Amino acid sequence: MTAVKRPKPVHQMTIAQFEAAFPDEEACRSYLVARRWPNGVHCPRCGNAKVYALASGYHWQCEACQANGYRFSHIAGTIFENTNKPLREWFRVVHLMLTSKKGISALQIQRVMGFGSYGTAHSMCHKIRAALIEPETKLGGIVEVDETFVGGKAKNRHWDKRDGKPGPTASGKAIVAGAVRRKGNVIARVVDNVRASTLVAFVNEAVSNKVSLLCTDQWVGYKGLDKTYPHATVDHAKHQYIVGAVHTQTIEGFWSIFKRGIVGSFHKVSAKYMPLYVAEFQNNRFNDDIFRTAIEGC
Repeated sequence: MTAVKRPKPVHQMTIAQFEAAFPDEEACRSYLVARRWPNGVHCPRCGNAKVYALASGYHWQCEACQANGYRFSHIAGTIFENTNKPLREWFRVVHLMLTSKKGISALQIQRVMGFGSYGTAHSMCHKIRAALIEPETKLGGIVEVDETFVGGKAKNRHWDKRDGKPGPTASGKAIVAGAVRRKGNVIARVVDNVRASTLVAFVNEAVSNKVSLLCTDQWVGYKGLDKTYPHATVDHAKHQYIVGAVHTQTIEGFWSIFKRGIVGSFHKVSAKYMPLYVAEFQNNRFNDDIFRTAIEGC
């Protein structure tokens, strides 16, 4: 099977650029095939590259999977499989989500796309967010690490849902830990707590041990990082925010955009789906071809 010519990167597209790149369903199919199988179509079940095209178009058959042959299409094994929506409508939703800096709600997607059901828009958005969760390479260079609490205040909760505990978690807030490379990408995770064992485990997962500088605030949970990383801190309690190259302004800026998106666009997010929203925001940063990243992940 000959390799499919790989499309050129599609940078953050305007509506006009999107319409020009994907004028019809055929263009969307061709783009998906080229991104999914840049080295030639292979079976999504067994990986067999010796498949042959069927006359129906965008359908192939693999003889290795089953006796009478396994037939598959360009959407087999993707989030687009078993959908009654055209691929172009999926692409439109992906484009809307990725060009909205502070996110776009499923209700707004329903209105813009004219879907008859909110559930359809909600399901599509979550599937696309899940597609944005991809394996990351560990961060290097100068890296900032911080954690944040997402949710309302305890005083705004119903009396029988207040647990009486002090601190940010008293209102049932979700905790998100994040690491960002200066002028680079973000890796963020929903974590259970801000204990040292939890935060150090997150840093070990997200940050290379060859990092040149690791910046945090003076939260006690970060003290154990001195043993493994070139670790420096700023003390916000003493109104210390920037000491030479040491600061956490970049990751705090990311938290600001993330929270404004949650409050302004989504209004509220359940803890169950919080990792999906984190994935959406962490991938839409310094990625000139985020649309490609999303489609490849689908």
